[in-house]
Amino acid sequence: MKWIIAILIFSLLVIFHEFGHFLFARLNGVEVEEFSLGFGPRLLSVKRGRTRYSLKLLLFGGSCRMKGMMDFSEDGEEGGSPEGAFYSAPIGRRAAIIFAGPLFNFILAFICAVVVLSVVGYDPAEVIYVGEGSAAEAAGLRNGDLITKFMGGHVDIGRDVDNWFIFNDLTEDTEISLTYRRDGETHQVSFMPDVDVRYMLGITYNLDSPTAVVDEVSAGSPLEAAGVMPGDVIVSIDGTEVTTAESMHSYFTKHPLSDTPCTLVLSRGAEEYTTSVTPVSRESVSLGFACNLGRVNTSAPNVLKYGLIELRYWIGMTVRSVASLFTGRFSVNDLSGPVGVVDFVGTTYEETKDQGALMTWMNMLNLIILLSANLGVMNLLPIPALDGGRLLFMLLEAVRGKPVDRNVEAGVQMVAAVLLLILMVYVMYHDVTRLTSFP
Repeated sequence: MKWIIAILIFSLLVIFHEFGHFLFARLNGVEVEEFSLGFGPRLLSVKRGRTRYSLKLLLFGGSCRMKGMMDFSEDGEEGGSPEGAFYSAPIGRRAAIIFAGPLFNFILAFICAVVVLSVVGYDPAEVIYVGEGSAAEAAGLRNGDLITKFMGGHVDIGRDVDNWFIFNDLTEDTEISLTYRRDGETHQVSFMPDVDVRYMLGITYNLDSPTAVVDEVSAGSPLEAAGVMPGDVIVSIDGTEVTTAESMHSYFTKHPLSDTPCTLVLSRGAEEYTTSVTPVSRESVSLGFACNLGRVNTSAPNVLKYGLIELRYWIGMTVRSVASLFTGRFSVNDLSGPVGVVDFVGTTYEETKDQGALMTWMNMLNLIILLSANLGVMNLLPIPALDGGRLLFMLLEAVRGKPVDRNVEAGVQMVAAVLLLILMVYVMYHDVTRLTSFP
């Protein structure tokens, strides 16, 4: 079932995109020879007027083939493109036809956002927790404050604050700056993050365990260096006997670790052994406050407003993610192709279906918002073989006052298409490898 839903969602994104091209082609007098869902051999086909509507074998895609679009020869009626051909249309109309595909992806994302917001609401950027004694508290931040700017960026929803950390690292030298509203007044504050230093031995254990058994030993930790292994049981710490995992946790709570060596007695099978280790320090940096990510209902006019904000949010996320590929924060291995997207959609469906039909479909609509906005942005990248690449050639045509040689354009489009195909094969291989490496 999950694969069927995933393929249906993926097909919806593509067909909506291609419908944008189709509709604007018809509105601008360009003949559409074939409108199809999928690639490969035709499974079903019907012709209405001059357009053939087809369902093809491979549903990962679709196409809107316009008359003369793939014919780059300039020999036609009266020395130009034949009537009804793509290149016979004025440049403005051609640009509108090409831009319509991504535009319709944005429209689909907006429609789904309005539906989701109508049901579950939006996430206001309201402060819901301020740590006692934190720098945020000292700066004057309080529960209920509504953040409007964070680290120089405009904030409309709680995720605007939370997702700053996807593209940036919070360090002890990072100065936090934000603007918030309280009782109708606007305040600006800045402060340094809180730095918490903890000393650790490098083990994990289960509090429900009847013995103080070691579940895991962290790589490079003091206890690993001392030869402690998972399954060993801690008998005493600095002379204090521990009988359960809970009693060990209670001991660490009352006697926090420091840079002073501590002596542990452990048992392995029938044998006991003693080791002395010095805990290592680990620094954690935190904001000192938390921002709301929960949803609250709002009025009908605000649903439309926050529908646009939701669209802006996902477009911005996609643009920043693409930019991060060039800055090195993300790599090609972080990309997902059709296989990865279908698996992601299917997995999300499986994980949320127990929450009830309503919440399951709200999650599916949220995925459509994300994926549709993503598809729209990616298609607008100025890369030949994508919609943005075609728009780039039209921009050159407008600047030069005459079109780029069609044969040159065809060659560039072909090379770009091959390179994109190679990238897609690599991403698909990476998706399959990643999926098959887990049970």
